[in-house]
Amino acid sequence: MARDINKLNGIQKVAILFITLGPEASSGILKKLPESEIQKITYEIANIASVSSEQRENILNEFLETNKAKDYIVEGGMDYARALLSKALGPQKASEILSRVSEANQQYRPFAIARKADASQLLNVLNYEHPQTIALILCYLQPDKAAQVLADLPEEVQSDVALRIATMSNTSPMVIKEIEKVLNNKLFSVLRTEMTTLGGVETLVDILNQVDRTTEKNITEGLEREDEVLAEKIRNSMFVFEDIITLDDVSIQRLLREVEVKELALALKGCSEDVANVIYKNQSKRAAASLKEDMEFLGPVRLMDVEKSQQKIVSIIRRLEEAGEIIVSRGGEDAIII
Repeated sequence: MARDINKLNGIQKVAILFITLGPEASSGILKKLPESEIQKITYEIANIASVSSEQRENILNEFLETNKAKDYIVEGGMDYARALLSKALGPQKASEILSRVSEANQQYRPFAIARKADASQLLNVLNYEHPQTIALILCYLQPDKAAQVLADLPEEVQSDVALRIATMSNTSPMVIKEIEKVLNNKLFSVLRTEMTTLGGVETLVDILNQVDRTTEKNITEGLEREDEVLAEKIRNSMFVFEDIITLDDVSIQRLLREVEVKELALALKGCSEDVANVIYKNQSKRAAASLKEDMEFLGPVRLMDVEKSQQKIVSIIRRLEEAGEIIVSRGGEDAIII
């Protein structure tokens, strides 16, 4: 069952937002994000089992409300934004939205991931830390979350941590950075073990099939470092341009009726001889000869342009597959027995 959106962290909300927006829109946004964020988001997408229509609508509304609030702040400051939002949505809703904006603006504050994690997840990690480390981390959490963690610590640790918070002086930024790094790694490990790999792969595949090959490679390699089994599952579900050789002749011929000759010529400039031969084999001699001439006429081309053309053809393949007009075999799942 889908979780309440109030129990989701920021990365999980972004993952659901991307699912809601669809592959084409999401891929455009994804390409502009830092690689570290891309890996976290794609991991969440791949591990989301289900998203209810209500959850999609709530997260989309939250996204729209937050962005509208940011516009108001830019126009006239926080008080102006609060006045407009209060008039439109009421004081309580306005406070909730502005709180989210404030949280987003603090994304570079130390221990940002800890601030987004559940108190129970934090407790699982902090239980094994030194009281001084716990005290430092709690100082950077929201007061209500810090209070919940403190209350759930063992009684013999609570007073020690509280004393250290009250008497804490300046701490070296280097020490804070190192503790944050260790905590983030531990939190990510906890989050990963709590997730399920029952679904979400197909959604991620849809998005990856829309991005450029460089982004796709970075994401899959990043996922492989975190979870080899999941990365392999995604690769098995992916269809890349070179996989055209796995299509049957009827499917290739159907594909060729959808692809412009100039697009095909550019795409073939960067492919293997095996792929090119499969295409030629499914054309008339005259069409194949004409295609080869077009490829020669192109001369040197940019790799980026070749990959863009290949991606367009892959998108056509996926569209034809979804319409049931061609068959794409993946790991024997779609094998045909005669």
